Amino acid sequence: MPEREELRVDVDGRTLTISNLHKVLYPRTGTTKGEVLNYYAQVAPVLLPHLAGRCVTRIRWPHGVQDGSFFEKNVPNGTPSWVHTAKVPTTGSRGPSKNGDTLVFPIVDDLATLTWLVNLAALELHVHQWTVDGKGRPRGADRLVIDLDPGEPAGLHECCQVALLVRERLAERDLEARPVTSGSKGLHLYATLPKRLPPDESTALAKEVAEELQREHPALVTATMTKSRRTGKVFLDWSQNAGSKTTIAPYSLRGRELPTVATPVSWDEVEEGAEDVDGLGQLRFEEVLERVAERGDLFG
Repeated sequence: MPEREELRVDVDGRTLTISNLHKVLYPRTGTTKGEVLNYYAQVAPVLLPHLAGRCVTRIRWPHGVQDGSFFEKNVPNGTPSWVHTAKVPTTGSRGPSKNGDTLVFPIVDDLATLTWLVNLAALELHVHQWTVDGKGRPRGADRLVIDLDPGEPAGLHECCQVALLVRERLAERDLEARPVTSGSKGLHLYATLPKRLPPDESTALAKEVAEELQREHPALVTATMTKSRRTGKVFLDWSQNAGSKTTIAPYSLRGRELPTVATPVSWDEVEEGAEDVDGLGQLRFEEVLERVAERGDLFG
């Protein structure tokens, strides 16, 4: 096998050079770059709508998940001219920073752009809770997210229990929560906002819910970022609504030991996970493709 294997392919009318399809990116399972590209190509119909209009921060593992990674916000050198981009102030969606610094993010709105990024070993795709308009200008947040992060020995079982409490609090505010396993340890809850909000307002709303539940369930819930305060509790991370913060996109792979995915799940599954410690687990990409084929987009 040549040291650098390359293949020219047509993706939605764009010619791409794909390389090293046989490189193993997940050594524990032997999952190759070709399998990762195939996963993203198959899941694209349900993934792309949730990336549309959102700046994408990538985490790349060029040599596989065992050899380290790096974050990438700006588009890299050699970005194809057809890739849509957005020039965004470094403060996110709050306007220009004092020194006028900006970031140039890719907007992943088609399969060709998605394939191009994944070929660069961008396993994880992270997005803000705000979008950009047709000219690439930041708009307000259109959704709210609360990240349920368990502190050992708490796990996904406890996250499911807390998720039911968060769902009730959001419903009291006329917000319908949608659960997504994080692909790591916890669970993410999203809610579409009835109108766009500045990120500081959506952050304040998420913090209000988190602190309310912390007061009512202090043995199970914490809204405090201090890691030493999280032991055995579920941390409700409200801060990911800030203009500069991002969250793993639904259907994105994770760069963990196993090729797990941030997976939309049903509330029935969350309720089962709350009752049974083995009722809900983090799902691998093969399982996610089967779920999508059988059940469609649970996040849609």
